[in-house]
Amino acid sequence: MSDANAELNSISRQFMSLERPKKPKMLVVDDEPDNLDLLYRTFRRDFNVLRAESGIAALEVLATEGEVAVIISDQRMPEMKGTEFLSKTVPQFPDTMRIILTGFTDVEDLVEAINSGQVYKYITKPWDPNELKLVVQRAAETYELLKQRTEELRRAHAQMALLSAITQAAQQATKSEDVLVPIVEAYQQTFSSDACILYLLENKSLGKGFNSGIAVDVSQDPLVQNAIATGKIQFAVNNPADPNLETLKPYAEAGIQFHLVMPVLFQNQALAVLCLQWQQPQMLAEDELTLMHLAAQQVGMAITCVRQAMAVV
Repeated sequence: MSDANAELNSISRQFMSLERPKKPKMLVVDDEPDNLDLLYRTFRRDFNVLRAESGIAALEVLATEGEVAVIISDQRMPEMKGTEFLSKTVPQFPDTMRIILTGFTDVEDLVEAINSGQVYKYITKPWDPNELKLVVQRAAETYELLKQRTEELRRAHAQMALLSAITQAAQQATKSEDVLVPIVEAYQQTFSSDACILYLLENKSLGKGFNSGIAVDVSQDPLVQNAIATGKIQFAVNNPADPNLETLKPYAEAGIQFHLVMPVLFQNQALAVLCLQWQQPQMLAEDELTLMHLAAQQVGMAITCVRQAMAVV
């Protein structure tokens, strides 16, 4: 195993050790409080269960809480039927799994909702708790699979955009270092960070910087100095188990929850550092770390091409 692979595997294991398993979110909607309480007790161990007593209240919950994995809604409610409420959630949350509870025959509404993809399954009242648990478990698994495939597709497109930006910067090398700006923007988009900074190095000191997003200053950051000195990725996560938590404090005050520094090397020479900052906790997968590492090598080549072009002018 190469030193680079060993480093990436080590960082990936550190992420896994810091990761806190989170319960998926579920929203239960019923105008009968007893049913809401029963659904809450049934699923609270496996889900973060949100409750609403009407479709209108449920839409307000979603506006505040964001996407949930599963929605269980009663069909017959005042003001808004369950199928009507669920249809309103589709445009913003297409991957959410929707389950209808119905205690009467309303075939037309149910068939239309199921055929249009608005409802994953319907359960008749009174429901069998074991049957409902099985349906919800399968729905949650389907949701996770959809999210995984969506994320894989997004990352594939973003990776292509990143590599294209790096290639173009190398090919269009001119007397201006501003051709590196698209690389910084592509890095931010590829890894969904809130900010990305590329600092060129002059004698192992920070030189000209290029920002994408509103970034927090890193000029006095010990992680940056460690990355330059060791040639290895450095990061800090807002997690009590992270040994670099103290380093993150200045960033945490600005709302940064995760800060990563990657050295940009070419022929074992440090040419720049890339800093990515997130306002939400992140757990990067091993393939994302690998892409970061490979792309950083190509960024090093692009910087070299730019500097050679500037030297000729």
